[in-house]
Order: sequence, then C-alpha cells, then structure tokens
Amino acid sequence: MPSAMEGSEGGEEGEILSYEETEDDNVSPTDLSELLKEGTKESHDRAENTQFVKDFLKGRIKKELFKLATVALYFTYSALEEEMDRNKDNPVFAPLYFPLELHRREALVKDLKYFYGEDWKEKIQCSEATQHYVQRIHHVGQHEPELLVAHAYTRYMGDLSGGQVLKKVAQRALKLPSTEEGIQFYMFDNISNAQQFKQLYRARMNALDLDKNAKERIVEEANRAFRFNMQVFDELDKIGRSLTEAAQDGGFPVHDGKGDLRKCPYYADKLGKAGSGCPYDAAVALAKQPLVQLIVAACVAVAAGAAAWYIM
Repeated sequence: MPSAMEGSEGGEEGEILSYEETEDDNVSPTDLSELLKEGTKESHDRAENTQFVKDFLKGRIKKELFKLATVALYFTYSALEEEMDRNKDNPVFAPLYFPLELHRREALVKDLKYFYGEDWKEKIQCSEATQHYVQRIHHVGQHEPELLVAHAYTRYMGDLSGGQVLKKVAQRALKLPSTEEGIQFYMFDNISNAQQFKQLYRARMNALDLDKNAKERIVEEANRAFRFNMQVFDELDKIGRSLTEAAQDGGFPVHDGKGDLRKCPYYADKLGKAGSGCPYDAAVALAKQPLVQLIVAACVAVAAGAAAWYIM
C-alpha cells in the first residue's frame, strides 16, 4: 500500500500533495481497488475495442470529431466535479477529494477556447448520450453519494493511464502545437508521479468504510459508467462517419450526406466513377474524349462556313 506523507489530505488550493511509492503487499482480494479492477475488466476491454477508440489509437481522429469529444468531456467533468464538490465533506467520498490534482473542468475550458474561440459557450451543446451520462452522475451525487467513487475511479484513473497515450496520439495526428494547446485536459501539472498517485488513490479507496454490499454496488456502478462512456464513443463514431469531407480534412464541401452521392459532379470526378447519373458529369467526361473534340471542331468549322455563306 502507498503511504501518504505530510499534507496527504486531498489537495486544497495552494497545497501540493506529496506522496511516496510503496509496494502493494497488503492488497486483499476484498479491497475495493481489487474488486473494481477485476469487476470491470470486461467493460474496460469492450470500451477499448469500440470503433472510436480503435481509430483514435491508430491516429485516425479528425479535428472536428476531437473537438466534439472535448465538448462531451467538458459536460461530463462539469457534472462530476460539481457532485464531488457537493460531497467533499461526506465520509463516503471525502478521502478521494483531490481538486488540485485531478479536477479537469478548467483544463477543458482552455481546450474549448482554443478550438472554438472566446465565445465557445455559444457554440457547443450537450449531446444526447452525454446528457444521459450527466444525469446519472447528478443522481448519484445527490442521492447515492457512495457510488460517486465509481465514476471518479473510472474517469480519473483512466485519464492518468491510457489518457496519456491518447494525448500523444492526438497531438501528433492533429498537428497540435508543441505548447500543448488543445490537450490541456491530459495535463496533470500537480501530479509529479502518476503511478505513485494512483497507488495513493487506490489506498484511499480501500480505506473507505464500506460493507460488502456497498462495494458490490460501486463495482456495478463502475460498469454502468463504462457503458455510458461507450455510448458516447458510439455516438461520436456515428457522427464521424456522417461528417462531410470538408469538416474532416479542410477540403471543399463535396457531399452533405443527403441524396444520391453519384449525382454530385465533384464527388464522381474525384472518385473516378464511370457512368455517373449526373448529366453535367457525363457531358464533361464526354467532351474530354479526343474523337468527340475532333467531331465538335469539324462541326464548328462547318457551322462557321455556313454562317459566313449565309451572311454573304
């Protein structure tokens, strides 16, 4: 188990938490951290295998979609941190209250200003899947605060682990500035050693005064949190597939997702499709044929001669 040094209470403003790493020799299978680890393995694997996450990890993330993901995170963490603030003195959650080290809302505000400008609030809205997630977080914080542990664990421990991989992928794939604008969400400036902090956090979870039933409910809620996240991922994936190419790569608008794609001259030309259903595209393609150009030239010459003869 990690042991916290002086000032180990959740970091209040102006106070930096110090901690040291120790071996987890005393971890028991009945400890909450172990129950969560084992009890959410399947959900964790499913979340990692959603199409959105797989594409993200491969660097196939478009800027417009990354912006929407940031919006979803903003609403999620705003709700989570509001409820954590509400329960900061509640013994069922207080030991896990680390606002200075963990809270992400202000970092997300910086990212949204970078992506959307100073008037970012007027340009974003909470998606349907995110709204369901937010509503559950508020319900838990106000009516079942012991379950708030599950949502905090699912989000923050993930951010300190796999989230750091996503930070590097996003910065490289989206060509974001080396000064880290747009990825402030992933920056935990007040945590000097993520591994040690995670050990401290798990130790605090294990020290909570919870009976077996409460622990089982927390594990169940953590799996529910994973499902909410997967629903947001699936929603983003659907949006990503419907985005116009202009939104994806800065090119010209080529298709808005409505109507027959084959009837768009630009798209048919770009894809090199023959036999387009668009008359304009067919005419342009026909006019490019050398034989047709020769015939047209001959016809023009004959017509010009006839016109000259007529005028004379």
